[in-house]
Amino acid sequence: MISPFIVNADGVYDKNLFLDRFPVGQVNRALVAWDASDEYLINYVIEQNLADSQHSLLIYNDNFGAITANFTQSNVTTVSDSWISKQGLQYNIEQNGLSLDNITQLSSLDSLPENITVVLYKIPKSKSLMIDQLLAIKSKYNQKLIFIAADKAKDIHSSTLKLFEKYLGTTKTSLAVKKSRLVFSQLDNEQVLSSPFPTVWPLESTPFIISNHSGVYAREKLDIGARHFMKNLPEVKSGMRVIDLGCGNGVIGLTVLAQQPEAMVTFVDESYMAVDSAKENISKNLPDLFQQCEFTINDCLADVEPNSVDLVLCNPPFHQQNATTDHIAWQMFRDSHRVLKKGGELRIIGNRQLGYHIKLKRLFGNEKIIASNDKFVTLSAIK
Repeated sequence: MISPFIVNADGVYDKNLFLDRFPVGQVNRALVAWDASDEYLINYVIEQNLADSQHSLLIYNDNFGAITANFTQSNVTTVSDSWISKQGLQYNIEQNGLSLDNITQLSSLDSLPENITVVLYKIPKSKSLMIDQLLAIKSKYNQKLIFIAADKAKDIHSSTLKLFEKYLGTTKTSLAVKKSRLVFSQLDNEQVLSSPFPTVWPLESTPFIISNHSGVYAREKLDIGARHFMKNLPEVKSGMRVIDLGCGNGVIGLTVLAQQPEAMVTFVDESYMAVDSAKENISKNLPDLFQQCEFTINDCLADVEPNSVDLVLCNPPFHQQNATTDHIAWQMFRDSHRVLKKGGELRIIGNRQLGYHIKLKRLFGNEKIIASNDKFVTLSAIK
């Protein structure tokens, strides 16, 4: 996809950048790797000379590198909770013949660098993640920091601005351009706020206590989809190799291990916070079984050996960042078919209207409804 960004090292508009969403083999090619708020933010930084040699940039939540690709001659540090976003950024930098030499990529769990002068902040979908990130920024930097956030205008509510006021300080907004808006905050709030993350809560009907980082779904209680899925898991035999794909906080794999302590469970997610939460939950709740587990940051099952797994359990997402899309579910199903042994099972849960049974039938040649209610359906497919 050709982006509208055409900035060279001197801030002069001279060529197009080619930007792709990652992974590049997505089915829905209508989705693009940037939006108008990226453009607005980039143009403002250039106009204000905020990417010159006097400044060090900290860029948050740059989904596929559209912002970072314009400032590769600057000293840039990026922060993302998404492994796919980090890979997408690298891919887009390299396919444009740009250099990664001045770019440091951090996960959401890494410590922030010193001597940052400008923060460019794409507002994430998760308000909990946003609060966690704002707390980290406020605790690390002082009032001299230049902080600029960006998002679609329709997603910047008065409640959003109140959060910037609460956790950073004096906040104002720009005029809307192409239905996008910038937010400017001063770090002048003297109130010291402690972080509520990770959140900790009891897993219903079990002795387990669940820990959730801020960016992980179902931060304070078991979500209704997981509850339905946990009631309809297959019988797991001793020694079976099981993958909890898109593991989140790991409650599905945790349930499997509680029912079958001799299973081998791999927890896979593209979120650093999710995998770390799953690791924490196994370590604290089933410490004697920790050595039977693997915890993997991955793009679905990209690096898993074919024909090596007995069971894959999955609750596929139907969005990537703010875009609604089924390509991740497709990839999860295809990867599961590849890694499963003959006779191995993929068992999933999804909203009824998503029509996952059609995809499973196409890939596996079979599918079976295990359970359903007005909202969810649990499906099985055998290789």
